[in-house]
Amino acid sequence: MSIETKVPEKNEILFVWLNRYAGVTIKTPSKTLVIDPVDVRARDFKNVDAVLITHEHYDHFDQSLVSEIHKLTQCAMVADPTSAKRLRNVIPPEKLHEVQPGSEVKFDEVSVKAEDCNHPPAATPVSFIITSEGGVKVFHTADSLPFPEMATIGEREKLDVVFCTVGIAPGTSPETGVEIARLTKPKVTVPYHTGSTADLKKFAELLKTEMPNVTCLIPEVGKIYKVSKKA
Repeated sequence: MSIETKVPEKNEILFVWLNRYAGVTIKTPSKTLVIDPVDVRARDFKNVDAVLITHEHYDHFDQSLVSEIHKLTQCAMVADPTSAKRLRNVIPPEKLHEVQPGSEVKFDEVSVKAEDCNHPPAATPVSFIITSEGGVKVFHTADSLPFPEMATIGEREKLDVVFCTVGIAPGTSPETGVEIARLTKPKVTVPYHTGSTADLKKFAELLKTEMPNVTCLIPEVGKIYKVSKKA
């Protein structure tokens, strides 16, 4: 069953990992947000309110794909400056939101805030904090390595879910993913951005040792997961 046919309760969000990178669909009670879609088919997205792009790398940004998703759904685009520049000729200006760390875009009661991202190979990378209508807070860290200000973000936001990069991107590992969790102190962690099951399992093992009270969801591509504010 598609995530788009499901409606979470007010204090819940649903998410699906789309690929072995940072592609994630997040469903709140009223909105569907798709982050960094690549290696997917545009026709599989029928009801999308916004596509969020963290940076310009091929495993996060497919210009022709997001343009096609927009044509099919008339969704908004929220993108870092480099990616937004590449979309200016294909996305209407009223639908294109260029964001930098500190920016916020609202879709009715759902908030999307751009934060810093420690991914030096990218030109202008951002990460995203999504807050649902019911106050569920999701931190999508893109390809970020840990950085000290993540502790401030965690204290300020009281995060429910944090997606932690554990592979592929330069310098990332299960250990750096656990450091992100240690800094942000979420209720639920999701290791992602890897094609290695071993990376995912190692993250879970390290997290259990260092933060035994934090839940770890090891995702499978295409499977629907639910996170509650009460998690």
